[in-house]
Amino acid sequence: MKQQVKLGIVCLMRNTFDYPAATELYRGILADVRALERVDVVAIESPIMEPDEAISAGRTFAAEQVDGIAVISGTFHLGHLLLEIKKYADKPLLLWALPELPYNGGKIRLNSVCGVNLNASNMVKSGVTDFTYTVGGAIDEDWVDAVRMIRALKDSHVGLIGSHAHGFFNVGVDDLAMYQKFGAIVDHYDLADLWNTPANPELVEQYTSVMLGAFDVSSVSAEKQTKVAELAAKFRTFAAERSLTAVALRCWPEFAAGYGIAPCAAMSVVQSDDLLLSCEGDLDCAITMIAHRAAGAETPFMADLSQVNIEDNSALMWHCGVAPCNLRDGVCSCTLDTYHAGGRGVTAGFVMKSGPINMSRLDSVKGHYRMFNRRGEATPMAKELSGTYAKVRFEQPMQRLLDDVVYSGLAHHVSMVYGDFSKPLAIFARLKGLEVL
Repeated sequence: MKQQVKLGIVCLMRNTFDYPAATELYRGILADVRALERVDVVAIESPIMEPDEAISAGRTFAAEQVDGIAVISGTFHLGHLLLEIKKYADKPLLLWALPELPYNGGKIRLNSVCGVNLNASNMVKSGVTDFTYTVGGAIDEDWVDAVRMIRALKDSHVGLIGSHAHGFFNVGVDDLAMYQKFGAIVDHYDLADLWNTPANPELVEQYTSVMLGAFDVSSVSAEKQTKVAELAAKFRTFAAERSLTAVALRCWPEFAAGYGIAPCAAMSVVQSDDLLLSCEGDLDCAITMIAHRAAGAETPFMADLSQVNIEDNSALMWHCGVAPCNLRDGVCSCTLDTYHAGGRGVTAGFVMKSGPINMSRLDSVKGHYRMFNRRGEATPMAKELSGTYAKVRFEQPMQRLLDDVVYSGLAHHVSMVYGDFSKPLAIFARLKGLEVL
């Protein structure tokens, strides 16, 4: 389910153009925007022409605490208007131009694109860049989804259980840099806090049913099966009791010895129930999952760029067995396996389904954030490995993609989802002033 947001919308005009026609267009636009999924609309119903009206609109948006403002250039207009709105309500902007109407008597009727040009120039020259633009009769829903991402991260509460995995220095983050950029709050917990969480019997029964419905468990003892279901229940309760949006977990090296099984299979089960979990203490991957889900992505999961084939432009997106079990391909045998941690691994094993994918990462370097964002297609393959994986062909040449990853120093995990979320992520990066890799 997409993140709920509150959007302001206003239409700027000047009476030297065909403002009656623009007003009619605006009424239709308001009806369309109010029909959007999980969007509350704060609309300035009447067109704005004078600076004092713009000041009033800006104060309204500020009082209503909107998450973003769609500013329609109904016609060309005074440059004061957006400057006044932005001064009072400093929110991400969509600068929106309407298609020009048929000429009437040899006169341009709207000159709307020029209005957007004026507004954009004023913004950039005043140091403001948290905007994007569109030309058309409908709102840019990719911008709306980018605003959803901003809202979701601002509201998020992320738990780090343990620390990053042993030696994975590259996924360590500065908690306050994350807060400064996105508003996300991080709280730290010990592994024992999770292990000692009571396993709710109803949740254990629920996740036992999910596990048995998804996997061939014949190679795993009944005791370990019970531990998988109990740990899935513990994850759910732990997150719910602390109101955590996502959890990053130090899943090795201590976990298997301390709890009795590695957490991989339990993570696969509970992530299929839409709990966001990242392995190996990777907080940046966890917040990328939050952004993905805010735009409507189903069950984001963490993956490694594990193997590459330059010739056929593909890569194996793999991890040790944590992908949500609802993403299995429906063809291969889905198994619970104990291939690592001295027989205490208990990981999920399956090929993931085919279809369009997006992989992305919000990645920090000394408190500076940047965005990695690529799309591709998961293709059918035989089950030949342990763990959870998909063979993905990318739009970008594999050599160039690998160069981008390696030479930028990008950490070795991405949030991967099915569907194409590359456009809202690109807009999100622009609105948040992120370097794009």
